[in-house]
Amino acid sequence: SPPEEVEDASEPTKRDRSHLENTLKLNEEKPADDVSGVLQRLRKIYHSSIKPLEHSYRYNELRQHEITDGEITSKPMVLFLGPWSVGKSSMINYLLGLDNTPYQLYTGAEPTTSEFTVIMHGPKLKTIEGIVMAADSARSFSPLEKFGQNFLEKLIGIEVPHKLLERVTFVDTPGIIENRKQQERGYPFNDVCQWFIDRADLIFVVFDPTKLDVGLELEMLFRQLKGRESQIRIILNKADSLATQELMRVYGALFWSLAPLINVTEPPRVYVSSFWPHEYNPETHRDLFLKEEISLLEDLNQVIENRMENKIAFIRQHAIRVRIHALLVDRYLQTYKDKMTFFSDGELVFRDIVEDPDKFFIFKSILAKTNVSKFDLPNREAYKDFFGINPITSFKLLSQQCSYMGGCFLEKIEKAITRELPDLLGSIGLGKKPNVLSCDVTGCGETPKNRYRKP
Repeated sequence: SPPEEVEDASEPTKRDRSHLENTLKLNEEKPADDVSGVLQRLRKIYHSSIKPLEHSYRYNELRQHEITDGEITSKPMVLFLGPWSVGKSSMINYLLGLDNTPYQLYTGAEPTTSEFTVIMHGPKLKTIEGIVMAADSARSFSPLEKFGQNFLEKLIGIEVPHKLLERVTFVDTPGIIENRKQQERGYPFNDVCQWFIDRADLIFVVFDPTKLDVGLELEMLFRQLKGRESQIRIILNKADSLATQELMRVYGALFWSLAPLINVTEPPRVYVSSFWPHEYNPETHRDLFLKEEISLLEDLNQVIENRMENKIAFIRQHAIRVRIHALLVDRYLQTYKDKMTFFSDGELVFRDIVEDPDKFFIFKSILAKTNVSKFDLPNREAYKDFFGINPITSFKLLSQQCSYMGGCFLEKIEKAITRELPDLLGSIGLGKKPNVLSCDVTGCGETPKNRYRKP
């Protein structure tokens, strides 16, 4: 037989990568949109209009979520979840073209990734210890310190000089299903996963069709993904390892087992393909797999292009929650002050209010205010714990949180929610349409003009 075929037997042929480069626009020389101006305005709104109220009513102790500057300026994050050995690391290697380079992530049949690996952009190949990543407040990973030193030893960063990583960060996670023994890990695996899930712009849940086992761990995972359904994409990887009929069966089985776990009207998108560099197996639906792969890449591109909109929407959602929390604490405090008399025992009076807030219409009175949805109200049990740590007397009423120069905290956050953040969103929306407004027209000043608002 000709020598080429002998070579083929040992080294599988590599797939053409041009569709990757075209869809992700890796060869375009044009600089990525300059978002630094928008980010600066976003930081300014956050620090001047949202943070004071957040701080004053200790929102962080209710939600354990403080937004750092690193988080405001961070790139979109793509999270890879799924059982071990389904090809998560291989998929990252493939998307970034890292195979057979010193940068490639370890892959293999055994559970190989035991760490949370963050793949980000850097001028040269470099590995960063988790302890160093958490200590650097300019990065968005400093809050991970709260999971303890055992976890930080399982966190690793890899900087790679790659065009795609200038616009997005990938996170590879340890395989989920085999990690039954949480205790053996020495750190709260589920809490760490939740932290990444809460911040991910896109979540790829990867499956291997040859060993489809939807067990308890996966149920746990989908419970953690509640409310994030629009970010989830399910990937049936290694699709060319099965005959078509078998693949159809597996596809049906996957949907069947996931249906009870994801109760949304719109099921998540499932991509069926083989995400690795080798040619598809002959006799399989290569055209279909290639189309699926391209639509997954378009999905990824969309997330990158919408990063500023998502960031502004995220900060606005955070502001809405902070405002509701402040209104609630204010209401608890007002009720307490009304009930207190010269002779009453403050502790007993407040215990009565915390035990049964409905008796005092605390939550109902907040709903009567404008712009509060009942779906955004926190759980009343959470306030028992919250006030257990933060005595009610340590807070001030909202009406007292005003200064002659700075204005009132509540008014500032409401202005941010109803005007400043939507205006900022409007300003990028206009910038994206080619040949609409340029800086000569708008002046690109401090405050973007909202053309649709009547003066």
